[in-house]
Amino acid sequence: MVDARSMADKRNAARQRQFLDVATSEEAANRFQAALRLAPVGVESVPLATLLGRVLGEDVVAPVDVPGFDRANVDGFAVRADDTAGATDAAPAVLQLTGEVLTPGVAPNLTVQSGQATLIATGGMLPRGADAVVLVEDTDLADDAADGDGAQSVAIRCPVPAGAFVSFAGTDVGRGETVLRAGQLLSSREIGVLAALGLAEVPVYRRPRVAVISTGDEIVAPGEPLRTGGVYDSNGAIVAAAVEELGCEALRLGAVADAGPALAAVLDRALSCDAVILSGGTSKGAGDLSYEVVSELTDPGIVVHGVAIKPGKPLCLAATGGKPVVILPGFPTSAIFTFHQFVAPVLSRLAGRSGVGNRHSVEATLALRANSERGRTEFLLVGLMPTDDGLAAYPSGKGSGAVTAFSQADGYVVIPAQTERLAAGTPVQVHLIADRLEPADLVTVGSHCVGLDYLLGRLQAEGYSTKSLHVGSQGGLAAARRGECDLGGIHLMHPDTGVYNQDYLTDELDLVTGYRRMQGVVFRPDDPRFSDRETARDAVAAALADPDCVMVNRNAGSGTRILIDGLLGEARPTGYAIQTKSHNAVASAVAQGRADWGLAIDTVAHLYTLGFLPLQEEHYDFVVPRSRLQRPALRRLLEMLAEDETRAGLSQLGFRLDT
Repeated sequence: MVDARSMADKRNAARQRQFLDVATSEEAANRFQAALRLAPVGVESVPLATLLGRVLGEDVVAPVDVPGFDRANVDGFAVRADDTAGATDAAPAVLQLTGEVLTPGVAPNLTVQSGQATLIATGGMLPRGADAVVLVEDTDLADDAADGDGAQSVAIRCPVPAGAFVSFAGTDVGRGETVLRAGQLLSSREIGVLAALGLAEVPVYRRPRVAVISTGDEIVAPGEPLRTGGVYDSNGAIVAAAVEELGCEALRLGAVADAGPALAAVLDRALSCDAVILSGGTSKGAGDLSYEVVSELTDPGIVVHGVAIKPGKPLCLAATGGKPVVILPGFPTSAIFTFHQFVAPVLSRLAGRSGVGNRHSVEATLALRANSERGRTEFLLVGLMPTDDGLAAYPSGKGSGAVTAFSQADGYVVIPAQTERLAAGTPVQVHLIADRLEPADLVTVGSHCVGLDYLLGRLQAEGYSTKSLHVGSQGGLAAARRGECDLGGIHLMHPDTGVYNQDYLTDELDLVTGYRRMQGVVFRPDDPRFSDRETARDAVAAALADPDCVMVNRNAGSGTRILIDGLLGEARPTGYAIQTKSHNAVASAVAQGRADWGLAIDTVAHLYTLGFLPLQEEHYDFVVPRSRLQRPALRRLLEMLAEDETRAGLSQLGFRLDT
């Protein structure tokens, strides 16, 4: 029982405390698991129809033989093998038919005597006396019927050994044989075996019940209106789904505001489950109440608070009565990563599963430099791109607050605590997130554009898998030069010629014409500093004249950044250091008032209902390594660009195509 009053008495003393006992990843896992009762939570018997994905709770011993009788494997004639010895096309062995026809499910009544044969179908029960089956293709029925009722003998044109084309009783499974063992994850294959044994119900491990709680005043349930400063509860959804992927049952208790008594009451209810997972409020700051509530638990209570890893330092691991209670960090990537590192192995043990968390790894080459914080083991999420020389690993470039970082990554690289930097080109071991690496049919690296999103969506609708990494135009050009992608989206104007993209090609690259899009200054329509300006350059001049007018910049290496720097010259207005990685991020910052102006394309400006002053039409094209031109998905995309339906779709989005 959580004592809310005691928790409140301690709160002031807990304000802004630092992590004084930060554990290594190994120490944290060892302390946590030592405090838990790591065994399946029970066994229940369930019907055959509901077994898929369950874990067998007891060994299965065969109660019957499979097959349960000697069975023919082909259509033909049941015979005594000795009667076929020496048979040839020229001198066949002629056997008399018994008159029985043995189809599946028919029990034989007659014994096959020496010199006899019985017609039998695949799956039929072998009659007494027979020890082999002759293929029907190797026989001829004799035309010796005296009364028109059919043949009475069969000519065998080749000999067969004893046992030919027969499955004898118990050769697949013998009665008393252990067929499946406890801990086996049941797929369609195992369920077929259980059905063949005649088992209508099977004992399986009970699914552990896991309470999932999100915390924070800012948390909003999906489907509800998003208030200012609010954040949709993605942690609750992803953690609950991850819990069920492990064979557990998630009890979704929703989001709880930062109020001690309310959180204490929800935790009391949650402790009736086999495990409890909270997210948010795990730091030692003024508003972090999850830690305060969980700190009231005993036997033993909190065993780890703070782990020397990145992401996930604020992780809190506790136990009470052998039951795990975990507070995951609030940021989505930190939450799901620490879940898989520390919680998934525990839940898999409670569910009776084995081998979960033993991730496969592959060798790759780091495509971009990665900086790391000394003193913390970093788990760097990466995407893998196939090249002619192996796999290239691209860091995700997204922080722990990103919702998509984990879902879009193929794996992670472990950077040791005392390593501050990994140079581009460093060989790395990538631990895969999924059981195996599934290469995409088309890989794109470069500048993000909603037009490219449209094209890839159409390609996926035709059954091709795609993968995109948004690293800017120069990053896409470099990736194409290194052969790390099938296609790079770029819009790079050469400062000397004013020509887009063409001047950056090499002998190994082709340029595929894409479409035109208009770049311009975006601003809030009610901002008087911009609303009465006639041109983009006038708007920028007005912005530069007002120190309180904040811009939002684009990342170095992007085509838009090159355009911005050319527009500003030596000027560095307020907000110049704020670099975002997409047109959408620029538009969002302006729409929400975090910035007052920036450069983006008109399509995105309209999407966010922003004012727009055109600056320059740019060419968004595709650079393609010639070595990849014959890849089916790339060829289909290039064909698609010329189709009327595709061109119409791009035009509706606001892009212009050459006629």
